[in-house]
Amino acid sequence: MGSVTTKKHANGLEYVEINTAQCKARIFLQGAQIDYFEPVGKEPLLWVSSADDYQVGSGIRGGVPVCWPWFGMSPNPGFPQHGFARTSIWTLDSVKMLDEAVEVKFTLPISDSDTQYWPHDTSVELLFRLSETLSVSLTNINHGDYEVSLTQALHSYFPIEDIHQLTATGFSDSKYIEFGKGPFNQAQDDVDFNRETDRVYTNLGPVQQLHTRKGIIEVSRENSHSAVLWNPWIDKSQRLSRFNDDDYLSMVCLEAANVLEDKVTLAPKESHTLTTHIRWK
Repeated sequence: MGSVTTKKHANGLEYVEINTAQCKARIFLQGAQIDYFEPVGKEPLLWVSSADDYQVGSGIRGGVPVCWPWFGMSPNPGFPQHGFARTSIWTLDSVKMLDEAVEVKFTLPISDSDTQYWPHDTSVELLFRLSETLSVSLTNINHGDYEVSLTQALHSYFPIEDIHQLTATGFSDSKYIEFGKGPFNQAQDDVDFNRETDRVYTNLGPVQQLHTRKGIIEVSRENSHSAVLWNPWIDKSQRLSRFNDDDYLSMVCLEAANVLEDKVTLAPKESHTLTTHIRWK
């Protein structure tokens, strides 16, 4: 069947290690952040910068950081970029060993200090389903008696070997905003990379693909009509923390999201689940 064990990184962060007949994986309690996923007999599907030192209080530069309850910069001065979930300690809620997969669920306790950012009666949980495919589901529940709105993203980093030889497909008939400009209509299906790319897509179909030198990575989404496509290129790579100057050559982010007009608005007692599925095709 396999094993799921809790261990501690040399720098003090606790993580869950998964070993089954289908895959190997590692998920940290800080941020409920998966940083490693390898289907048996295939290449790893997630990228992490070798410059990251896995420090307490810092989100890992790679894997799948959880941006919640807002994506990007908050309009409120002093609020953390991409929310507070990615640096919070989540609770390991349950582990289920199934015939063809393992399900690992985390919940996020909202601390007293977090209520300065998020004073709403909601709960959030993250469910990983690990087999030959990695599925990540982020569920929000509004327990209150008034409407609550939020934005979110599963900020997935992928290994692509050479950004100059990467083509991303599945973007036809969508629109995007980039560097604060747009929206631009995109008629063509594919995107190539020859500069910094930071596109927030909306009106986007549910399946995209990354055509890499080692094969095709398929990224699909549920309950999401938006996604983010990002590579920092040369200049921004030199300004990023926990990121090598040449890391832009070997990674790209393609993030399942609910942003812009695709934001989540929960009526009282309503729930919403954002899911991404990641696999080698």
